[in-house]
Amino acid sequence: MTEPRLQLPDDLLAAEAWQQLECVYDPELGVNLVDLGLIYRLDVKDGKVQVEMTLTTPGCPMSDSMPDAVERALLTIPGVAHASVEVVWEPRWVPEMMSERATRELGWV
Repeated sequence: MTEPRLQLPDDLLAAEAWQQLECVYDPELGVNLVDLGLIYRLDVKDGKVQVEMTLTTPGCPMSDSMPDAVERALLTIPGVAHASVEVVWEPRWVPEMMSERATRELGWV
């Protein structure tokens, strides 16, 4: 017998997903992916979360592990039945996409 999944409204799941992604850090920079501006889009529909993200450079050595970390983090949220992550290169990431908190953490202000 399969245990039923918790069903939450999509907007609540989206809020939880954004909060969870703030716990996923770029291991080289030590700043979370949301504040780095690497998460471009997050959509939730019927317990399925789709993320569109980028990396700081196409040659990023973490290109395999960071999308996997995002997917794993999303799947820990009660009510998320499926998570998919797509890495995109447009628009190209630039440091101006970082939050003020990220620039402070990196000592840029």
